[in-house]
Amino acid sequence: MSGDATFPLRLVTPWRWALRLIGVRPGAAQVAITVDERLVAEFGPFRIETPLANVSGYLITGPYRFWRAIGPRGSGADRGFTFGTSTNGGVCLCFEDWVPARYVRGGRMESLTVTVDDIDGLVGLLERHGIRGEDRRAT
Repeated sequence: MSGDATFPLRLVTPWRWALRLIGVRPGAAQVAITVDERLVAEFGPFRIETPLANVSGYLITGPYRFWRAIGPRGSGADRGFTFGTSTNGGVCLCFEDWVPARYVRGGRMESLTVTVDDIDGLVGLLERHGIRGEDRRAT
C-alpha cells in the first residue's frame, strides 16, 4: 500500500503467540488509511473496508480486561466488533452507515475497535480528515 498511512496493531506477549494461531501477525494486523481515502482494517483472515467518509467519529478507550479485549470479538451491547491484540487501549471507529461483515450477527457492524500501537497517530490523521472524537481512556 504505497503512500498509505498504516498503523500496526500492538502485538504483545503473551497474546501475540495465541493470535498467531488464527493468522494475526505483523503485516496482517493493521489499520490503513489509503491514498484513495478508504479505511482498511486487517486482523489475520478478517478484513473490513469502507470509505473514510463513512467514519463518523471515534472514541479512544481502555485500558481493557484481557477477556474482553483479545481476539476478534463482537459486542453483545451493540453491533460493534473488535480487532484486539492488547489490553493497553484502542480506538473505536464509529460508522455513519453500517459496514458489511459476514462474521458479525446480522452481517453488518456499526463500529470497529482496533488496538493500534500508535493511537495518537491514527487519531491525528482522522482529525486532519475532519473526523472528530473524544478520549474516554480511564485515568
